[in-house]
Amino acid sequence: MEWKREWKALFWIVTIFCTFYYLPVGGGRFDNAVMEALHLAKWYAQEHVLLCLIPAFFIAGAIAVFVSQNSVLKYLGARANKVVAYGVASMSGTILAVCSCTILPLFAGIYRMGAGLGPATAFLYSGPAINVLAIILTAHILGPELGLARALAAIIFSVVIGLLMHLFFRKEELAKADAQMALPEEQVSRPLWQNGIYFAMMVGILVFANWGRSEATSGLWFMIYANKWLITSLFAAGMGVCLMLWFKLPRWQVILAALPPVLMALLFGGHPTLAFVAGVLALSLLISTREDETGEWFRESWGFAKQILPLLLFGVLIAGLLLGRPGNEGLIPSQWVSRAVGGNSLAANFAASFAGAFMYFATLTEVPILQGLIGNGMGKGPALALLLAGPALSLPNMLVIRSIMGTKKTVVFVTLVVVMATLSGLLYGTFF
Repeated sequence: MEWKREWKALFWIVTIFCTFYYLPVGGGRFDNAVMEALHLAKWYAQEHVLLCLIPAFFIAGAIAVFVSQNSVLKYLGARANKVVAYGVASMSGTILAVCSCTILPLFAGIYRMGAGLGPATAFLYSGPAINVLAIILTAHILGPELGLARALAAIIFSVVIGLLMHLFFRKEELAKADAQMALPEEQVSRPLWQNGIYFAMMVGILVFANWGRSEATSGLWFMIYANKWLITSLFAAGMGVCLMLWFKLPRWQVILAALPPVLMALLFGGHPTLAFVAGVLALSLLISTREDETGEWFRESWGFAKQILPLLLFGVLIAGLLLGRPGNEGLIPSQWVSRAVGGNSLAANFAASFAGAFMYFATLTEVPILQGLIGNGMGKGPALALLLAGPALSLPNMLVIRSIMGTKKTVVFVTLVVVMATLSGLLYGTFF
């Protein structure tokens, strides 16, 4: 055994040495790819970490602390009614409408609380894939038939993938179900409706802080976007009221914690993210040192952040290095992708779903990217395949999923998404 460890150490030393020795620094494509990786990581940090991931970490921590395990087991557990479990999982993801990275802390929260593998993976797929705004945008820009096909296929996918994951790992799920039967009844500290309202406040902050710009200059979507920060602040105020009334935080402490974001909003109204960050910091300071359930909430949220955030940032760097940003080159030439997805062959659909699975798509960005690819000759079948695989998966997403449910389950989940997206694209392209 000793010599095996030494050979393993030698292997890694030689590998790392050769990597740096032959590093193609100075080559135009390599240098550009490095810059693309850094640009993508910078963009991700600016656009997604503060407004998307941090609220998601707090929601995931709240699931772990405030939601009773019996509630999770009742609706999403391994022994839950399948219709209820998959209905709740797919509908919850639809309401959130977040990207493939933001869904991860929430998935980790319900999975650790005892949700069955099938409903948990249905939730994992449905959040990014069944995005009502993205589907509407797809129908508006790429055609109503593609928008309808995306909506129907994504809804069916979320259930079928969950059922297949349960089937493939049914022995583990049966063992989990037997173990859950032996769990004692939990003492509930507050009614379900109070927790429901509190979670609605946090989800409201997540959704409206990330509300995207509408192309319209009037109407409901434009009005929501124009007032997104006012709406977000109302949800934040509602969360503060809940903390005082139902979580027994002293009123003066909650009011004191609300002062920094209010002052930042008044002094720097043109930079609402500063007020958002001030609010996050104030809330963290308020609850981090407490020994009650709110202190445990912070510690759980911090635990999710430590586990997930480094993997996401590393994955974004690698994705940027290989594929670049939309409209820019990485190590893999974009012409290869464009050339591979023309027509409606099995290879073209597989190439579209495989490339989409590893690329990182922020919410709604897949539509203009596809518009450009279709203009360059992409077939309609591969377009649907990319729409079904791309928003739900990414390289950063895969790295985190592996840390939550293991390599084997992650490989099966990714394979199911890619294969089903490929077959759906092939079928769609045959008829349209």
